[in-house]
Order: sequence, then C-alpha cells, then structure tokens
Amino acid sequence: MSLLVSIFATIAVLAGAFFFIAGTLGLLRFGDTLSRVHALTKADNLGLGLIVLGLLPLADSITDALKLVVIWALVLFGGTTAAQLVANAVRREQDPPS
Repeated sequence: MSLLVSIFATIAVLAGAFFFIAGTLGLLRFGDTLSRVHALTKADNLGLGLIVLGLLPLADSITDALKLVVIWALVLFGGTTAAQLVANAVRREQDPPS
C-alpha cells in the first residue's frame, strides 16, 4: 500500500470521527428533540460515509468493499427511518387531536 493511500485513509477516517463527535455535541447541546435528531442524523451519516470512504482503499477484495458500502447504505436507511419515526412521534405529541 502506498503512502498516499494510507494518508488519504487516515484523513478520511479522522474526518468521519470529527463528524461523529460534532453530532454527539449537537445531541447534547440542542434543546428540542427535532433539532437533536437533525444534528445527529446529518453528522452521523456524513461521518460514516467518510469512514467508509477511508476504509475502501484498505479493503482486501471487491467483496469486502461491497460489504462496507452495503453496511453504509443500511445504516443510512435505518437512520432516516428512525429519524422519521421520532419526528412523527414528537409531532403527534405536540399537536394532540381536538
């Protein structure tokens, strides 16, 4: 593995970790639930994408790289679904039926 690939992978993984930390800080600092969910899902999706991007050049085979991409896609789908469910629950709680 070349030095350039190693440097790229390290930078991408560190940038992904930075976004995970930023999402956690948003979760702790923001006041209402919708702002917390928004900060967490955006930062975590970008953070995981950067980590996967950093790990792709280090994969031993194409199947390992495809597994990383599939895991990323499943987490994206699960995160957006969970955020939508949380937002719907908060909206139903704030606007009770008349």
